[in-house]
Amino acid sequence: MKEAFRLFKKLVATSAVGIGGIFCIKLVSCEDMRIQNENDVEPRLPGWRWDTNWDKRDPVYRLLTGGVKRAEVGNKSKTSDTEELMKDLDNVTPKHIRNIFLIRHGQYNLKGSTDNERTLTKLGRKQAAATGKRLKLMSNNYDRFIVSDMSRALETAEIIGKEFSRTNENSLDLFERDPMLREGSPIEPAPPSRKWRPELHYYEDGIRIEAAFRKYFHRAEPEQDKESFEVVVCHANVIRYFCWRAIQFHPNRWLHVSLGNASITHIRILPEGGVILMSLGDSSHMPKELLTTS
Repeated sequence: MKEAFRLFKKLVATSAVGIGGIFCIKLVSCEDMRIQNENDVEPRLPGWRWDTNWDKRDPVYRLLTGGVKRAEVGNKSKTSDTEELMKDLDNVTPKHIRNIFLIRHGQYNLKGSTDNERTLTKLGRKQAAATGKRLKLMSNNYDRFIVSDMSRALETAEIIGKEFSRTNENSLDLFERDPMLREGSPIEPAPPSRKWRPELHYYEDGIRIEAAFRKYFHRAEPEQDKESFEVVVCHANVIRYFCWRAIQFHPNRWLHVSLGNASITHIRILPEGGVILMSLGDSSHMPKELLTTS
């Protein structure tokens, strides 16, 4: 504990010139640095201030909580101690942007009683193809493709993947499958809606969807050496919840937004922890006859 306080005082008091330029250490309040109970699955809702440590990857926070093993200073001079401290800080500081493209699945058979029966309609397949072409035209070097394991998402991903796979390759093999991204009821909406499930389902689905948010939404790791681009094919409720959580709006407002089928939502996560919602439910790449929301 004494070491943590000593380190904190030095971080507050120190500014130095390092390899990457001038480091400016800002004061971060104890409120910003508090640790959530590991059993608390409810998102911590901010007030009027932006929570700078929303992903628990703030560099100062990581130093204070043992994110870096530092050698004892011993009889080193104050100058060398400061240089070592700034080097430690630089080692846990992200340098690059993460881009996450959230794709809603195409239109599907609403009359299906099981997941296997809820496959894409002919129109839904056209929507997915149009979105695949749009992602390809963006000319991003995509680093990762992820998909929910529900049928309509898998089928959408398979069609999109054809734009990026080699000739004889199964396009779905590009994607990591994650059941945490399945559709569900993330949190009881405000105001309450008669159309949505009882509290039991929010209680079950909400934990999973919140865990998926924490898994995929965070600033880049310090070792990331370039801007990254990831495609995630999933579902409307999940995407809406992710967006509100990412920009620190109250997530119970998720039902206030409608997303088109096979629409593109783009979120940028900056190295310092800022989040920009670049687009929400963009369907501008589709002709009018392909536009649907269910």
